[in-house]
Amino acid sequence: MRIAELLLNRREEWAELETLCTLIQKSRKSSKRGKQVTRFAKLYRSACSDLAMAELYQLPPATVDYLHDLVARAHSQLYRSNQFSWSRWYEMITADIPRAIFSDPCVHVAGFIFFGLFAIAAILGRAESTYPNFPSQITGDKVLEDLETMYEKPLEGNFDHYITAAAGYIQHNTSIGLTCFGKGPLIIPCVIELSFQAVYLGSMFGYMSRPSIQSGDNFFQFVTAHGPFELTAIALAAAAGLRLGIGLIATAGLMRIESLKQHAIQSLPIIIVSVFLFLAAAFTEGFISPSPLPYPYKAFWAIASSVGMMFYFVILGYPRDEHLQKRPRHAAGQHLSMKGT
Repeated sequence: MRIAELLLNRREEWAELETLCTLIQKSRKSSKRGKQVTRFAKLYRSACSDLAMAELYQLPPATVDYLHDLVARAHSQLYRSNQFSWSRWYEMITADIPRAIFSDPCVHVAGFIFFGLFAIAAILGRAESTYPNFPSQITGDKVLEDLETMYEKPLEGNFDHYITAAAGYIQHNTSIGLTCFGKGPLIIPCVIELSFQAVYLGSMFGYMSRPSIQSGDNFFQFVTAHGPFELTAIALAAAAGLRLGIGLIATAGLMRIESLKQHAIQSLPIIIVSVFLFLAAAFTEGFISPSPLPYPYKAFWAIASSVGMMFYFVILGYPRDEHLQKRPRHAAGQHLSMKGT
C-alpha cells in the first residue's frame, strides 16, 4: 500500500521528534530552545497527520501504538514548553517570518503581478501624448475629476480635511487587501482582482504625474510617504489568500481540510506582516502625509521605509548557509500556531 510505504519512510522524522522531546525537556533554559521548539512544532503536526493516516488505513497495530505514544509525549511537551521566551520571539520575528515570506512562491507571484502591472499602468497613464485616454478607460472620467478636485489645494496643515481624505484612502486600500485575501482560496478571482487593482491604482498615479495636471504635485505630496507601506501590504494580503487556495489544490496526499489547515498556518507570517504594514501606512497617512512638511522629508520617509522593507524581506529573509536552507520554510507559521494552542 502506498500510504503504508509513505508512513514507514517517515521513521526518521519520528525518531527526530523523539530526540527533540528529550532535548526540550532537558534544556528549557538553553539558548537553542527556540530553534528546537520551532522544528518540534513541524514534526509534531506531521506526526499527528501520520497517526490519522495510520489509523485510517489500518496499519500494523505496533505502528499505530508507537505513533499514539509519540504524539502523546510530544503533546505533553508542547504544553509544558508553552512559556514566554524573548529569544524565541526574537528569532521568530527576525528570522523565521522573513525567511518564510522570502521563500514563499505565492509572495513572488503576487508581488510580480501587482507591482509589474502597477508600473506598466503608471507608465501608460503618464504617456499623455501616446495614450491620452488610457487612465479614463480604466477608472472613468468621474474618478479622475474627483481625484483632481480632492488635491487641488496645497497641503497647509489642514488636518481635518486631509485626515478625512486619509480615512477614505485607508478604507479603500484596506478593502482591496481584504478582497484579494478573501478571493485567494479561489485563486483565479484573486489574480484577476489583484491585477485589476494594480492597473487601476497605477493608471491613477500615472495620470496625476502628467505635467498638465496642476494638482499632481499636491497628490504626490500626500501619497508619497505612505505609498510603499500600503502597496506592499496589498500584495502580501493577496499572497496570503493565494496560499490558502494552493492548500485546497496541492494536498500532498492529505485530506483537503487538513491541507487547508496546514497552508493556513503557513500563511500566518504573510498576513501578520500585511496587517502590520497597513497599520504603518495608517499611521503615516494620518500624521505625516497630510502635514505641511517639505516634500524631501516625505520622500526620505518613503525611501527609508522601502529600504527597511527590503532589508527585512531580503537580507533577513535570505538563507545564509546550507543549514538554514534545510530549515522548515514555514516554521514561523508552525510556531505561531503552537503559541496559540
